[in-house]
Amino acid sequence: MPRFMGFVRMEEGIGSAPEALFKAMDDYIGEQAAAGHFLDGGGLYGSEDAVNFLVEKGEVTRVDGPYAEAKEVVGGWALTRYDTLEEAIAGQREFAQLHATYWPECKIVATLRQISEAD
Repeated sequence: MPRFMGFVRMEEGIGSAPEALFKAMDDYIGEQAAAGHFLDGGGLYGSEDAVNFLVEKGEVTRVDGPYAEAKEVVGGWALTRYDTLEEAIAGQREFAQLHATYWPECKIVATLRQISEAD
């Protein structure tokens, strides 16, 4: 059964999501976990705690946050499993719809990517 990674990118510093969204997400994740689709996931701290390693011209440089140029950051992630790509897309759309319903003033990008299972 294929696995997928979902990401939520959003503007940083816009405040906390409404309690109604947290409740709806808990219900949705519970349903998805019970069906065997949701494997793991969570929210991420802000970019002020981020550490990046830049690899350029054979050199590795550590770059710590905050990042003034960052407009959007990954705010959360989910590891899921579905029988088909179409089911995974439908699940990611449901997830995005929860944000549209319970936090309509927030702009997010909910990205879905299939995980490579190559040897």
